[in-house]
Amino acid sequence: MSGVGWLRIGAATLRSMQATVRELLATGQPSFSFEFFPPKTDDGWNQLWRAIRELEPLQPTFVDVTYGAGGTTRDRTVELVRRIAEETPLTVVAHLTCVSATVAEIRDVIDELGAAGIRNILALRGDMPGDPLAAFRSTPGGLDYAEDLVRLLKESGDFCVGVAAFPEKHREAPDLDTDTKFLAQKCAAGADFAVTQLFFDAVDYVALVQRLRRLGCDVPVIPGIMPVTNVRQILSISKLSGAAFPPDVERRLYAIQDDPEAVRAIGVDVATQLCRQLLAAGAPGIHFYTLNRSTATRQIYESLQPHLA
Repeated sequence: MSGVGWLRIGAATLRSMQATVRELLATGQPSFSFEFFPPKTDDGWNQLWRAIRELEPLQPTFVDVTYGAGGTTRDRTVELVRRIAEETPLTVVAHLTCVSATVAEIRDVIDELGAAGIRNILALRGDMPGDPLAAFRSTPGGLDYAEDLVRLLKESGDFCVGVAAFPEKHREAPDLDTDTKFLAQKCAAGADFAVTQLFFDAVDYVALVQRLRRLGCDVPVIPGIMPVTNVRQILSISKLSGAAFPPDVERRLYAIQDDPEAVRAIGVDVATQLCRQLLAAGAPGIHFYTLNRSTATRQIYESLQPHLA
């Protein structure tokens, strides 16, 4: 191990150090994981912790915690991943971005995570604060690409590093092949696994993995799924991410958008079918974007279990 932060790890932290996502995926068992974000209010923290406790009995492979644009949730992200690691048996992955930070500042966060015994980090370039669609601008003395952050993490300690993948390509990439080459470069820099942006068609995921394998990269790619629980919200998120939302599903949802339970039922059914297709196609597992809620995710997970026996 190297890096200043690792020197500060106490004996108790060392005893509780968690498994890596790399090790957990290597078991060959389907991976199920859940994403959370640090809340801004006390009510939000209570809702989040309730969701974590409700999902905990499902024994997910890991959970991950996002890092706000421009590092705006830095302290809350570190606090939340530390609390999950200390108060639950869950393996936790911390997000880390390049935005609005120098290399020295990024090293400080890496040290904080290492000192807390966090071994798993999702390395992202990140979006610009205030406008996620704005063109990326590197910080003087900072990093330009997620690939650079992967290298920095690997140089800084014994971290298992994940990266983002885009089944429908990143919005700034000129085409699918170029975008896949960028993903392969992140893996060559040391990434151990990838998690995709949300998407709604299994064909896009399968095509991404095939392109990646043709480039000689065998890093596991976990598909990211967001169950629909709010029509306007999912359409807004789809627009920001560049994910094409199925027109037929959109029509069905708009017809019942004022009935939250009916929307949830359709959202759970659509997501469950997609998950089954992905697992049948060889996906190593499913990553759920929960929006800090547990009901829809638990319903999908429970529906999938008979098909995994």
